[in-house]
Amino acid sequence: IRQLDRKIHLIADRHPVHRARLLKDWLARHHDRIEMHFLPGYCPELNPVELLNGDIKHHVTATTSPRTKSELAAATRTHLRRRQNQPDHVRALFGKEEVRYAAD
Repeated sequence: IRQLDRKIHLIADRHPVHRARLLKDWLARHHDRIEMHFLPGYCPELNPVELLNGDIKHHVTATTSPRTKSELAAATRTHLRRRQNQPDHVRALFGKEEVRYAAD
């Protein structure tokens, strides 16, 4: 909220951490700068983060065969670094019809 001069609308799933008392209190103190909107109960298709998770799962298992936690972590980091240099690919996840609400 310090970096923007307009109100932030944060879309979140209903994970318990997103509904914690500490967060609710902080949001109440900053209600003029940030507002939280919750997705329905279970709807991974509406959550761009879940689409990115699917992208990771698909590409990490398609390009590598990690056998240990450390191999899986390394392959995931490699894929995420690649995506970090491909912002258009990540932005395209927000272009899917189901999550287009988050693109504006």
